[in-house]
Amino acid sequence: MAMKQQTFASQSSFEKYGRKSRRELFLDEMEVVVPWPELQALVEPHYPKAGNGRRPVGLAIMLRTYFMQQWFNLSDPGVEEAFYESFTLRRFAGVDLGVAPAPDETTVLRFRHLLEKHDLGGAMLDAVNLHLAARGIRIETGTIVDATIIHAPSSTKNEKKERDPAMRQTRKGKQWYFGLKAHIGVDAKEGHVHSVATSAANVSDVHMLPDLLHGDERKVWGDGGYQGQTKAIRQAAPKAQDMTCKRTRFKNYVDEAAKKKNTTKSKVRAKVEHVFRVLKRVFGFDKVRYRGIAKNHHRLCANFALINLYLHRKHLAGTAA
Repeated sequence: MAMKQQTFASQSSFEKYGRKSRRELFLDEMEVVVPWPELQALVEPHYPKAGNGRRPVGLAIMLRTYFMQQWFNLSDPGVEEAFYESFTLRRFAGVDLGVAPAPDETTVLRFRHLLEKHDLGGAMLDAVNLHLAARGIRIETGTIVDATIIHAPSSTKNEKKERDPAMRQTRKGKQWYFGLKAHIGVDAKEGHVHSVATSAANVSDVHMLPDLLHGDERKVWGDGGYQGQTKAIRQAAPKAQDMTCKRTRFKNYVDEAAKKKNTTKSKVRAKVEHVFRVLKRVFGFDKVRYRGIAKNHHRLCANFALINLYLHRKHLAGTAA
C-alpha cells in the first residue's frame, strides 16, 4: 500500500510541473491559422449525409484527421492507433472516446479516396492561397521554379511482385533514384507555393515548366536545369524575364561574370529550398506512400497547402489575434 501511495504522489507531482509538448504547441498554432470554414466548405458538398445506414463521422473530425496525417506523416492505420495513444491528437480532432470510437483506418481510407476522387487537394491549395491573399500575402509577379525527387520503394516484395509501374528511375550526379518528381512554382517575394505538377522521376524539369507559371510573371528564376527555356517562359508568361542560372564553365575558361550573376540569382532562388525542407524534414514526406502518380499528386497538393500556412503561421496568428 505504501508503494502505491508513493506512486500516486509522484504522478501528482509530475502533473503539477507538466508542460505542453512540441506537438501540442504545433497543433495549437495550426488551430488558429488553418481556415477551417473555407476548407470544410470545399468538402461538404461531396461528404456523405446521414441516412438509413451507419451515421458518418463528423466532417470536422475527418478533415482534422486528414491534416494530422500530413503533418505527422501517419498512415491510415497509424493515425487510428495514434488516436488511442494520444490525448493531444484526440482533443485536436474532437474525438471523445466516451461518446464514440476514433475513426478507424477504413473510414480514414474512404475519406482520403473521396478527396482524391474530387481533386480537392488542388482546391485546398487554391483556397489557402486566397486566404493568404485576403491577409496581405499575395502572389506577386515573380516565380521560382524547381523540382525534387521523392523516393518510391524499389523492392518487388509485394503482392504483384513488381515495382510501381508509374515510377521511374533517374540519375542525379552519380546517384540513381527511383520514384517521382514534385515540380513547384513558388512566389519569389512571399515564398509560398502557387503551382504543383507531379511526374515520374525521369521526366525532365523543363517539360513541366509551363505548368508552374501563372502567366503574370515579370521574372522567372530557376537553377541551371531550366537554362535555354526563354521561349517556353515567354509563351507561358509573355512579360517574363528569364532569370534562370546560366552555364559558367566551358572547355577553356570560366565565365566569371555569369558566375557572379548566378550567385545573385541563387539568393532569390533559395526560397524554394526552404519549401522542400519543410516538406521532407518537418512533414516527413520524403518517400511516397501510395502507388501511382495521381494519389501522390493529391497528397503533394494538400501538403503544399499546409506548408503555405506553416510558412506564414506567425503572420496569420497575428492577424487572427
